[in-house]
Amino acid sequence: MQRVVVIGNSGGGKSTLARRLAARLGLVHHEIDGLLWQPGWVPTPVEAYEAGHALLIGGSGWIIDGLGRRESIPARLERATDIVLIDMPLWMHFWLAAERQMAWPALRPEERPAGLVQAPPTEALFRTIWEVDRDWMPGIRAAVASAEQRGVRVTRIDSVSGTDAFMAAVP
Repeated sequence: MQRVVVIGNSGGGKSTLARRLAARLGLVHHEIDGLLWQPGWVPTPVEAYEAGHALLIGGSGWIIDGLGRRESIPARLERATDIVLIDMPLWMHFWLAAERQMAWPALRPEERPAGLVQAPPTEALFRTIWEVDRDWMPGIRAAVASAEQRGVRVTRIDSVSGTDAFMAAVP
């Protein structure tokens, strides 16, 4: 059974792509933000996150999108049969995140990270995007390359048009 990880920085369209891909492939979609965040952008306690994450990745067929806690990424990639790495230029993540922040009131709950009612604080969101790009993405790229060497199918998306092209190619 397919186990697909969609991973990359905030604002890159991971959840939107994962929902579309899950519908196309008939797989269950899990959004890591729903596990990581409680209402008001309060982090889930570490033990509860870890237990929930282990339960998700232990399943037989799924699509999981998001970053989650940094230390949970290797286990998720280890279970994946497919990885979609959304790795756009930093400015594009800022742009897309800003668009989502402005559109927040009009978004349906399923279009909001973790279905949360309140938008994330913009300053914190942008700081996170910067820090993830600087501190997390080099390791994520290396881990994805390592998974690819083990035989995991990897797709790298570096633009919005690349997302569209990827979806067009999925049967």
